[in-house]
Amino acid sequence: AIGAAVIILNMPEIGGLEKLVSHPNVSGKLDLIPSFSNTDILIAVFILPIAVQWWSVWYPGAEPGGGGYIAQRMLSAKTEKGALKATLLFNITHYALRPWPWILVALASLVVFPDLASLQQAFPGIDQQIIRHDLAYPAMMKMLPNGFIGIVVASLLAAYMSTIATHLNWGSSYVVNDFYKRFVKPEAEDKELVMVGRISTVVLMILASIVALLLSNALQGFQIMLQIGAGTGLIFILRWFWWRVNAISELTAMVVSFMVAIYFQLIHPSTSLPELSYALQLIIGVGITTIAWMLSAYFTKPTSEAQLRKFYQLIKPGGPGWKRVIDDAARENIVLESKRNEGWDMPTAILCMVLGCVLVYSALFATGSLIYGKNLMGVVLAVIMIVAAYGLSRGWRKLKLQ
Repeated sequence: AIGAAVIILNMPEIGGLEKLVSHPNVSGKLDLIPSFSNTDILIAVFILPIAVQWWSVWYPGAEPGGGGYIAQRMLSAKTEKGALKATLLFNITHYALRPWPWILVALASLVVFPDLASLQQAFPGIDQQIIRHDLAYPAMMKMLPNGFIGIVVASLLAAYMSTIATHLNWGSSYVVNDFYKRFVKPEAEDKELVMVGRISTVVLMILASIVALLLSNALQGFQIMLQIGAGTGLIFILRWFWWRVNAISELTAMVVSFMVAIYFQLIHPSTSLPELSYALQLIIGVGITTIAWMLSAYFTKPTSEAQLRKFYQLIKPGGPGWKRVIDDAARENIVLESKRNEGWDMPTAILCMVLGCVLVYSALFATGSLIYGKNLMGVVLAVIMIVAAYGLSRGWRKLKLQ
């Protein structure tokens, strides 16, 4: 991606980075924060993610409260400290550095293909339905030399296959371990479980292919995924802080959010009801799902005391949300607290989380500012990044990490 950006920026049509950012087609599109005059974009890409999306929406790789996608990588580290450092490094490179080669190529496409009509003219054989803004990046790849374009295509295929492999393996593990082995045939031998895993992998791939054929573009798939996860994020956070969250409430959140997503994607468009923006759909989904799982948590049977105590001793969550479990165990002369949990360090951990976010986003915007030639803003953001990194290192020393 970096190589492609360098080659394209040095094309005669572009003339380098300085000419690119000053081009009339590009100069008005370099704002790192959306204009407050465009309410729709401001809500969708700025206010909604900051106010609602980060804590309420489950998305693979960015699950509020953690999830299997990231956990399977963190658990491969030697120590807890190593896992945290690796995850921070990933977030910096993933969010602050990796997007910029793509962004620069996208900006260059505004010079070569200023509108959709120019894309249609350059590729007359392509179906009209495919001529969308997201075609600009692959269209720019046509500008690369033959040898290098092969490397770029191979890299895109590798990225695609790694994601597909992760999700198929992840989904198959659910089918085998959480369904087949638990409910269908607990005594199944390894050979049989492997065969079930292979079959479920093929079935999941077929189902994914069918769903993909029903979608008109990648953005639609992304929005459906967010809508399906809308409202589940909060329960995945609170399960670490509140003993009352149980399996039924988690299942309720997943089922209700899925049903809401199906309604907005398939049923609502066919009705005479007014069209709802994506942002409003997401907020409605979060509200309905949150109410559903909270009612489920209050009115269903809680997790057994033995399981709660086992979980507490394993995880050491601490905090006021587990006080009842600790007090009940103490009345039975069972001590759940340990020296490791003395002095609840969650406030420090939350501060570290905030500092980590400041570090990542200031690195992202500092890089962009320097690329766009806004050097003063870039330096200010770089200083903020350094201060956040220093505060994060100090905070980590106070955490009880293994």
